[in-house]
Amino acid sequence: MALAVEHITRTFGGRTAVDDASFTIVPGRLTGFVGGNGAGKTTTMRIILGVLAADGGQITWQGRPLDPAARRGFGYMPEERGLYPKMPLLEQLVYFARLHGLSRTRAARNAEELVEALGLTERAKDPIEKLSLGNQQRAQIAVALVHEPTALVLDEPFSGLDPLAVDTIVTVLSERAARGIPILLSSHQLDVVERLCDDLVIISRGRIRARGGIDELRARHSGRRYHIDAGTDMGWLRGVPGVVVTELSGDRAIFETDAEATAQRVLRESLDRGPVHAFTPEVPRLAEIFRDVVADTAAPDTDPARTEEHAA
Repeated sequence: MALAVEHITRTFGGRTAVDDASFTIVPGRLTGFVGGNGAGKTTTMRIILGVLAADGGQITWQGRPLDPAARRGFGYMPEERGLYPKMPLLEQLVYFARLHGLSRTRAARNAEELVEALGLTERAKDPIEKLSLGNQQRAQIAVALVHEPTALVLDEPFSGLDPLAVDTIVTVLSERAARGIPILLSSHQLDVVERLCDDLVIISRGRIRARGGIDELRARHSGRRYHIDAGTDMGWLRGVPGVVVTELSGDRAIFETDAEATAQRVLRESLDRGPVHAFTPEVPRLAEIFRDVVADTAAPDTDPARTEEHAA
């Protein structure tokens, strides 16, 4: 049940917002979609959902072009809140589930389960406008999930949430992924994406700059940076040709080398000086990978999809 973006292009008034974008959202895995403001994330997600039409390329679902009937089974959470402000939360969830064809009994059961899972039980009878912004965000996520979607597309689902609320959403989304649902989510909170997602797609100026499993991307961008934990002071490391020490604290250091052979020479000399407790490549954080990938490709300030929407 893979959902694939294949060579999608979209322009607004002569400006290219998405440029030959291709990636796949794999069943049972969470795919993080990251990029700076205006990189093309929202435009791409709206094309997937059929809110916008692509100028070129296609979206496929289970190997076939995605059609309106299949799209109706998807769950979508836009970044902008769009719920009925005066309708009570639980009633609203049942309403949206019924719109997707669920029976009243099944819709009510799903709504009650989600309200509990998302920590909204005490607010179930409150109208949306009476909820805090964080709880409104949880309500938006509940609406995207209540009809048992075949795929999920979530635009900034963690926006405005405190750390405990983020943990709750992470648990709920992980459970859905474990059921085999492909999930695409965009977020500026790279630490959450790193913790939650299996795969990553990085977009900048409308082009896909990197994609793949997060562990694969870490390995690809690790470079020649190492961590050493020795039994003797590592100050001598500053004088080794081909080595740049980035952190040094007594018998521990993080350093970069000009070649793999230089790293091995450091290890041999460390062993000659005393015990070495650890010598490992330094794995980059997602934020470091993101900065490396998008360097010199800074995106415009605004995604044209959002500009078009606000101007309407």
